[in-house]
Amino acid sequence: MRGLVIGRFQPFHLGHRYLITHLDEEIDEVIVGIGSAGQSHSLKNPFTSGERVHIVQDSLDQLDAKTYLIPIADIDRDAMWVRHIEILCPAFDVVYSNNPFVECLFEEADYEVRGTPLHNREEYRGSEIRRRILDDEEWEHLVPDVVVEAIEEIDGVARLQKIDATDEPAGEDPRTR
Repeated sequence: MRGLVIGRFQPFHLGHRYLITHLDEEIDEVIVGIGSAGQSHSLKNPFTSGERVHIVQDSLDQLDAKTYLIPIADIDRDAMWVRHIEILCPAFDVVYSNNPFVECLFEEADYEVRGTPLHNREEYRGSEIRRRILDDEEWEHLVPDVVVEAIEEIDGVARLQKIDATDEPAGEDPRTR
């Protein structure tokens, strides 16, 4: 059985690694979709699709799981989104998500949808890791070592700081989005 899980992986963290390991015990193959692949250089999506492919693939290579990594760009037609994913990905039997909108779209397309386990959700969240980076707090222990190395390689901390200095809507803290 092959399953699909989609995340933005901004950045890939230990909660994501826990999820993939859990899914590998439940199904034979895991399709890992990199969502919002066309988005980058914002506080919510600081890393490019290519950077995330590199980061996620290096992280997945450390696991003993059969995975496929597929970048998935957003489209502006919700009714076509599932078909868009079907075109990009190998065939899959089940979808894993905790997002009610994603669940609804896949259920309407007659897919089985299962919830995903959330592991230490307070710390293992992309928004929390980005906040810690911006607030100069410890964050490296929340991601695999290869992710730390990749973020250092692309000077991701400086990028986030530069974006934070220029991308803050009035009256809103975008680091928590």
